[in-house]
Amino acid sequence: MTKTFDIEEVSKHKIDTDCWIIIHGKVYDVTDFLQDHPGGKKVLLKAAGTDASKQFDAFHNPSVLTKMAVKYEIGQIGTGNDSDSPEEDMVEEEASNPLIVGETFGDMVPFGDPMWYQDWYSPFYNDSHRKLRKFIRDFVEKEVMPFCHEWDEAKAIPNDLFIKTAKAGFQGAIVGHVEPNLLPYGLPAGIKPSEWDNFHALIVTDEIARCGSGGLLWALCGGLAIGLPPVLHFGSQYLKDKVVKDCLAGTKMICLAITEPSGGSDVANIQSDAKDMGDHYLLNGEKKWITNGVFADYFTVACRTGGPGLGGISFLLVERSMPGVTAKQMKCSGVWASGTAYVTFEDVKVPKENLIGKENKGFKYIMWNFNSERLGIVIQANRFARVCVEESIKYANKRETFGKKLIDHPVIRNKIAHMIRQVESTHAWMETLTYQTTKLPIHLLPLRLGGPIALCKAQATQTFEFCAREAAQIFGGLSYTRGGQGEKIERLYREVRAYAIPGGSEEIMLDLGVRQSMKIGTFMGAKM
Repeated sequence: MTKTFDIEEVSKHKIDTDCWIIIHGKVYDVTDFLQDHPGGKKVLLKAAGTDASKQFDAFHNPSVLTKMAVKYEIGQIGTGNDSDSPEEDMVEEEASNPLIVGETFGDMVPFGDPMWYQDWYSPFYNDSHRKLRKFIRDFVEKEVMPFCHEWDEAKAIPNDLFIKTAKAGFQGAIVGHVEPNLLPYGLPAGIKPSEWDNFHALIVTDEIARCGSGGLLWALCGGLAIGLPPVLHFGSQYLKDKVVKDCLAGTKMICLAITEPSGGSDVANIQSDAKDMGDHYLLNGEKKWITNGVFADYFTVACRTGGPGLGGISFLLVERSMPGVTAKQMKCSGVWASGTAYVTFEDVKVPKENLIGKENKGFKYIMWNFNSERLGIVIQANRFARVCVEESIKYANKRETFGKKLIDHPVIRNKIAHMIRQVESTHAWMETLTYQTTKLPIHLLPLRLGGPIALCKAQATQTFEFCAREAAQIFGGLSYTRGGQGEKIERLYREVRAYAIPGGSEEIMLDLGVRQSMKIGTFMGAKM
């Protein structure tokens, strides 16, 4: 049972050999921490014996409490007779609030979460979505969010996180439809495969992205979400049995290898070459900026098995254990933990049974894969933009300049307003596109949605870039410092380009979106 203290008792401990403080109702004995405090011991001694919550919030990242401060925690403020839990208090507060007509979720920072979290009606979500939302948030806030900065600096996430998330069902939730017999664990929150839809998948990605780390997100599911679907949708039963369960169990990693040093968005001009040698292909070539390539066990490789152009491309499943495969970590501006690699294939013998789908049909599979990849980027980028909104509003409500809070300055409210309008409009478009994926015949998805998803991808990444810049201005010098209160903003500002360029650069997306929409419109009878 947690020990309780009253404020009078805490106030007796205020010297350098016996120093206690209160932060958010919890009591900490920081005597042994005085010499290690980055701001010097006098800062702590000034607050000794008092409630230092306001001072703490003004200068620290909340993760300090869950990581470092926990070892100094000795109890909490109270009488020992408190019977109501925070959850019960929240239920009572909602019941007595005349503005609440349904259910709220999260911190209720205005626009810090999607509208349906904040007691707005939506036709897209039901109780299973609400159950999933809580499950993912609880997991991420406990197992992920406090450690993002540490993992980013280490440029890797711990191996046991892959296992934890797999057992929680994350991996099986982010790769599209998976046959139940290929799922090593159930889907998150115990939701049945028959109940699962694309809005469940949206929630999983969106809630993970709330951690504010593209590196974490890409390390955990970047390679998997785009590398495994070609095997799931077009691979033989042999290939599915070989890789799917292990990848979804977090014991093996897979990545997609398309981009080359000679070109990125020009997919039809791939140079990597796989010669037919009878019972195997002889693969030679180079791939660049390959997410998860550093630690991947399998590479879903686009290569040339036929003539020039899009009609000569195939997909091969290449195994790291095959002689001639080399992957080296690249030094990039952001997403440090993602294991982005420069991959070379030198005379790699790939068995014929490792061909994914049909020979020379790889371009079709790539295009099929792009829609889900781009929609995933939309979800991530827009949540990152929303993180910028949430962090900015929270910071602006505690930071004071010229005698008043930042939020009380019209110029700051103007910045936040422009961030909000772009995030909310992008989210609405994203939900509309997601809804179409649940209704349109599957064979029409690439044709009907290719153009709109490309445009939405450009919209999302430009919104992300705008919000990252404005949030950086609001945070000032804190956004220029790795770690601390501005941790998320500093990191996200560096990671904008990792979303604006991969999956199709904004320029390519804008052009493709209009071109494809014109073609589809003409075919559907548009009078232009």
